[in-house]
Amino acid sequence: MNTARFDFTGQRVLVTGASSGIGWEVTQQLLNSGAEVYAMGRDACALQKLEAQGCRVLRVNIADQAQLKGLLADLPMMHGLVNCAGISILESATDVSADAFDQVMAVNVRASAMVAASVAKAMIKDGVKGSIVNVSSQASLVALDDHLSYCASKGAMDAMTRVQCGEWGKFGIRVNSVNPTVTLTPMAQMAWSEPSKRDPALAAIPLGRFAETAEVAAPILFLLSDAASMISGVALPIDGGYTAR
Repeated sequence: MNTARFDFTGQRVLVTGASSGIGWEVTQQLLNSGAEVYAMGRDACALQKLEAQGCRVLRVNIADQAQLKGLLADLPMMHGLVNCAGISILESATDVSADAFDQVMAVNVRASAMVAASVAKAMIKDGVKGSIVNVSSQASLVALDDHLSYCASKGAMDAMTRVQCGEWGKFGIRVNSVNPTVTLTPMAQMAWSEPSKRDPALAAIPLGRFAETAEVAAPILFLLSDAASMISGVALPIDGGYTAR
């Protein structure tokens, strides 16, 4: 997908979850648009590849509060942030476990909040009018079977986005969420390959297909860019019309 309309030359952008999936694609598109990318993730091999492409790489277990705090303390001021790190542990509402619930919340909500707070503090200190994009999910907008922890975490992320928008807007910092449907990362392609699972999901999407990672990354770059200079506090579905029904 062509991203030539975006120019992030001279801008530093932090991407969490950069070593796979949507985070990897966002990182690629930002690099192609001239950004200086700080790529945060856990996969050492993937991070080495990103480093070879010119990224500043940050290997961290984002759920480890002490490790994350130490890493964030050494970061320079960012012009943009994409909170893309996330996990999903599938359990029914009757079988939900405290351990799984806490794991999902620690990564999807707590870590995202801590990273955003650190980045925003530096922006405010330096008077930078930056942009933050939280990668949420259609799971925050609809009920999905066996996704209680995940749905709850993404609902919390959208609520977090609204609070951040309200508190940081006076400093010129915009905060938005994107809410993708199933996105065809390598892991998702395997998870949704079974026709009995895939076909009903596709039937519920008016466009009749799942999203490609590039189709999620491009709106994220739009929200980071000056083209979206009056957009803040939005939860943007990228779902082929799924949540419109």
